[in-house]
Amino acid sequence: MKKLLCGVDEAGRGPLAGAVFAAAVILDPARPILGLADSKKLSEKKREALALEIKEYALAWAIASASAEEIDHINILQASLLAMRRAVEGLAIVPHAVAVDGLHCPSLNMPTTAVVRGDSLIAEISAASILAKTARDAEMLELHRIYPDFGFDRHKGYPTADHLAAILQHGISPIHRRSFGPVRRVLEQNVRGYKYQQQQMDTQ
Repeated sequence: MKKLLCGVDEAGRGPLAGAVFAAAVILDPARPILGLADSKKLSEKKREALALEIKEYALAWAIASASAEEIDHINILQASLLAMRRAVEGLAIVPHAVAVDGLHCPSLNMPTTAVVRGDSLIAEISAASILAKTARDAEMLELHRIYPDFGFDRHKGYPTADHLAAILQHGISPIHRRSFGPVRRVLEQNVRGYKYQQQQMDTQ
């Protein structure tokens, strides 16, 4: 039997808000998917279409995340590795080996290799990058409905000028990563009344 390779990648290490997502994918050699590439090099429309194909044709796939609270507690690298491990452990099929995009590997009980630029080189990692990216973007759209003042539907939590201005105006939401510099500085300066924390407490 052909050895099953699982590709793993994450999305959302750089944003100031929201969870970091990871995906794990085992492709089916008998059902190739055309157009797989690093998710960052694909249009949103193309990513969405490929995500549907991956979910339909892959032998197995799983998506997992680590929350903003976990990121603040263990740092973004460790949270990314945690999300990756959760994704692999969520697979319905156990792979023979795992290939991870980047420089670091999660702790797994199977052979695991880190591949620099793996999302451009290995189809399984490309597929994982697409699932992680589309899942995180969908999550940020949902969070935009809860916290509309921050513009998460536009910048997906990344530190754009609009996002930084919104933080200064509205304070910090419950999904902001408090350990990240721009957010931490606002907290230290005690800018405005953090109305979202207050609203959260009022609803409990």
